[in-house]
Amino acid sequence: MTAQHSSPVLYMAMELSNSRWKLRFGNGTKVHDKTVKAGDRQGLVAAIARARTKLKVAADGAVRSCYEAGRDGFWLHRFLGRQGVENLVVDPASIEVNRRRRRAKTDRLDAEKLMMMLLRYHLYGETTVWKICRVPEPGAEDERRPGRELDRLTRERTGHLNRIRGLLATQGVHGVRPDRMDPLTVSDWAAQGLAPALAAELMREQQRLHLVNEQIRQLEAEKSRRLAEPQTEADRKAAKLLQVRSVGSVTSWTLAKELFGWRQFRNGGQLGALAGLAGTPYSSGDSSREQGISKAGNPRVRHVCVELAWSWLRFQPQSELSQWFARRFGGGGRRLRRVGIVALARRLLVALWRYVEYDELPAGAVLRKPGAGKAL
Repeated sequence: MTAQHSSPVLYMAMELSNSRWKLRFGNGTKVHDKTVKAGDRQGLVAAIARARTKLKVAADGAVRSCYEAGRDGFWLHRFLGRQGVENLVVDPASIEVNRRRRRAKTDRLDAEKLMMMLLRYHLYGETTVWKICRVPEPGAEDERRPGRELDRLTRERTGHLNRIRGLLATQGVHGVRPDRMDPLTVSDWAAQGLAPALAAELMREQQRLHLVNEQIRQLEAEKSRRLAEPQTEADRKAAKLLQVRSVGSVTSWTLAKELFGWRQFRNGGQLGALAGLAGTPYSSGDSSREQGISKAGNPRVRHVCVELAWSWLRFQPQSELSQWFARRFGGGGRRLRRVGIVALARRLLVALWRYVEYDELPAGAVLRKPGAGKAL
């Protein structure tokens, strides 16, 4: 394979960390390294201008860059776009690494690796050398915030509840509701009041629990309002999904905001791969086996799809998908049913995508009756 010759281009690989950014520039033959402070936009622009001079790339020459998706999100991609830079945001898990038991790892080596792969991608057309992340529009990215915040708050609430129960258990107290008890009136195993420091700690923990509960209520109310009165395309798709029996508000909201509201798919294979529900076969020599699903992509979508698959079997028993599951996995044991539920989740995700995009209701499925509960 030969390189594609064109006018001089400046290539830039960025290894981002919390305190500094390691930049490696190249023109296909020579390289130039530079380090700038993290978040220093002016320093980055100046480094690009300096690299043009060092590597003899004209001021109007193209600049192509890349960095790994991570803590800095997509703002840097948008900033580079305004500077006329053709940037790629790369999935870190798709970058090949040395398989030795002990390998050297530094920011400089990581930048070198990114530069090598960037050149392979652009100069030699190796489009499969890594996976490129699809960057959402700012509006679509912002629409994902409430759902993700609600997930975090739900986990935080569970943590507060468990912490209060754990503190009470150290004193032999069980069966008390953490959100409604009064630490000053709770008695320990010896029918004595709780120690002052412990009671004060429980009160502070309870205050944090009440705050989290209030924020959850606010987010749930906003979600319910937008499902009842859709404002955006993602809202409308979420409301449409909610019309299908067994699809609850959490599932419809997650699928619409994380996938259907802003992503375009050519086929069901792309959709399954993005959700991490695609298989990963292992075939080498005489060894051939299936390793299970890849678990790549969006974990939120994968989790709600698996939960939805169980709910689908219960509330849509006459659908073709449920009957396929019964024929294929219904007679097996617990392990076979767990394998089957993942396969059902993948098929169900594709079926709901076709319903949202092309109005093709899954065969045999029914819609929810008007006024029926929507909290499943």
